[in-house]
Parts: sequence; structure tokens; C-alpha cells
Amino acid sequence: MDMRSVIVAILIGLVAGWLASIVVGGGGLVRYIITGLIGAFVGSFLLSATGINLGIGNPLVSQIVTATIGAIVVVLLARLIA
Repeated sequence: MDMRSVIVAILIGLVAGWLASIVVGGGGLVRYIITGLIGAFVGSFLLSATGINLGIGNPLVSQIVTATIGAIVVVLLARLIA
């Protein structure tokens, strides 16, 4: 994994975490990044396990939407546990 891929993954996580915070609340740059990165894994797993295809032609937008869905799930689960 090169440095460009790491930076893109962090930016996708940042955007996804920010979008999730709009939906479910929360804040903070570090929280956005962490939530978005974890959400990317969770969203990817959930969508592939359920067989859902978003049908978005742009791969970057598709990754952001997938990570946002996962981040929302992560935040809601964390609130249920806490």
C-alpha cells in the first residue's frame, strides 16, 4: 500500500465520518476519521453479506457512501452498548 492510497483512505474516512455525524450526531476531526475508517470495513462487510449493490458508477462516491453507511451503524451500535 503506497502513501497515496493511505491518504485517500483517510480522506474517505473523514468524509464518511462527517456525513455520519450529520445523520446521528457527534463531532471532532479524529472521531470523524476513526469512525469513517471503521465504517468502511463494516459497510463493505454488511453490503456484501446482504448482497446489496449500490449501483453508483463512480467508485469514489460508492466508497464514501459505503463507509458512511458503515459509520452510521458503528455509531448507533456504540450508543447501544454505552
